[in-house]
Amino acid sequence: MVTSTVDLRSDTVTKPTEAMRAVMATAEVDDDVLGADPTAFQLESEVAKIMGKEAGLFVPSGTMSNLISVLVHCDIRGSEVILGDNSHIHIYENGGISTIGGVHPRPVKNNEDGTMDINLIEAAIRDPRGELVYPTTRLICLENSHANSGGRCLSVEYTDRVGELAKKHSLKLHIDGARIFNASVALGVSVHRLVQAADSVSVCLSKGLGAPVGSVLVGSKSFITKARRLRKTLGGGMRQVGFICAAAFVALKENVGKLEGDHKKARVLAEGLNQIKGLRVNVAAVETNIIYFDIVEESKITAEKLYKNLEEHGVLVMPEGPSRMRVVLHHQISSSDVQYTLSCFQQAFTEMQEENGN
Repeated sequence: MVTSTVDLRSDTVTKPTEAMRAVMATAEVDDDVLGADPTAFQLESEVAKIMGKEAGLFVPSGTMSNLISVLVHCDIRGSEVILGDNSHIHIYENGGISTIGGVHPRPVKNNEDGTMDINLIEAAIRDPRGELVYPTTRLICLENSHANSGGRCLSVEYTDRVGELAKKHSLKLHIDGARIFNASVALGVSVHRLVQAADSVSVCLSKGLGAPVGSVLVGSKSFITKARRLRKTLGGGMRQVGFICAAAFVALKENVGKLEGDHKKARVLAEGLNQIKGLRVNVAAVETNIIYFDIVEESKITAEKLYKNLEEHGVLVMPEGPSRMRVVLHHQISSSDVQYTLSCFQQAFTEMQEENGN
């Protein structure tokens, strides 16, 4: 009988801490749609300050935050945004920029490290002389850290180069910073500097930082004024939202310092998984808290079978295909959880290989 669970499906699965629950119960609140919630304003102002931007806006989700950003920057239907073909906005956000915003995606190949080649980005920018037949390029989007690349980090030098390219062509730059603090810690560069080239940044508080709900979108004052109106249009305006923001503020203050530990535990787990016969992990690619790994074909074990075996022992992971899986570390995973997980993986492979006669 399983007595505890090690949940590695994502860093979105964390439970509110006692400190978060305490401040939620006592938070000072008012009507945020009317711009009167003091706790929401405090959180928005703090995140904007940390990011080096003029203003911030609390939104229910990173998906809404990214959507609002694209719609503000691409305020004419038929606009085009250049983004990675393996980016979260392009793959996992329901095609909202197109279905809701009438914005056309122009995907550019993501490299294994999450970057897009600068020359390919520039080549994807539409020639204004062809506006009779082409969409009009107005925005470039980056993602840092890059989830589908295994939490790889975009360097400040790379981001600056993309920012310079955007300015050269009078475009805007948006950064999907769902795990921007993870990237900052891994690179040893302040978030302020890391996003300096960006016109807007979506900062998720419910992933690596462990808040129960929400993201803060940051940018110029004029950008946030437009974003606030779009938030209402999309149904994201909430009333006494300060009690949620209070928990997010605790996450911001208490959990950034825990990210380095999450990264170290991820590397320990990756190295351990790579030593198990039948698994293959690119340990060098584990820069933050996300690990992708493959089950080698010779093992005759599927990701689905492995997932179910691990689940029976209280270890939850995310299948990503017939032979590929993902695990994500967070502040509620301990070093002993990592060792228990490794023992469960080893036991699962031993049992299933014996069943297969290997």
